[in-house]
Amino acid sequence: MANPNLLSAIKNVLNKHNLKPIATLVTHGHLDHTFTVLPFANEYGVPTLIHSADRKLLADPYRALNVGGESQQIMAELGVTKFEEPEVVRELSDRESIQLAGFDIVVGHAPGHTAGSAIFTVNDEFLISGDVLFAGAIGRTDLPTGSANAMRTSLISKILPLKDELIVLPGHGPQTTIGRERSSNPYLQEDFLLSKPRRGE
Repeated sequence: MANPNLLSAIKNVLNKHNLKPIATLVTHGHLDHTFTVLPFANEYGVPTLIHSADRKLLADPYRALNVGGESQQIMAELGVTKFEEPEVVRELSDRESIQLAGFDIVVGHAPGHTAGSAIFTVNDEFLISGDVLFAGAIGRTDLPTGSANAMRTSLISKILPLKDELIVLPGHGPQTTIGRERSSNPYLQEDFLLSKPRRGE
């Protein structure tokens, strides 16, 4: 089983391009997006930026995962029994503007995949969408802290108003554009967005 700690792979990319990290920008608190945050922060002494609603998941990622599920089983096989958040964590809020490495970044709180999922518009050219929006799909909403109803609201209020030319960099899968998703993504069409939530959503 491959170790989910990606620090070595990240270091190789940074060294290859002579880059110096200044922060970790976290879209949400799911373990596949946060496992390497602590070792990365320790290695480079950089702050971790995450929406306030998901901060607790840095130290306790199982709060947003099914008890005894696949992630917990993988961690047990790796001998990982506890987590802790990095030394310096900065909480982000909706519509906050930040500057990192000369990039103008606007935070959008977009709950649904998790309660604290966030998207980041970069220089009004790119959208780091995390697991809110993929090419042709959206993130799952059935895990703890997820909500299909909240996801619909986020898609309507946070994704649809964005300009078509924005290049989308999702948390999984290929890049796309807002325009392409607006026209072809089934989850951005009226029949989904205006459908009544099922019981329990």
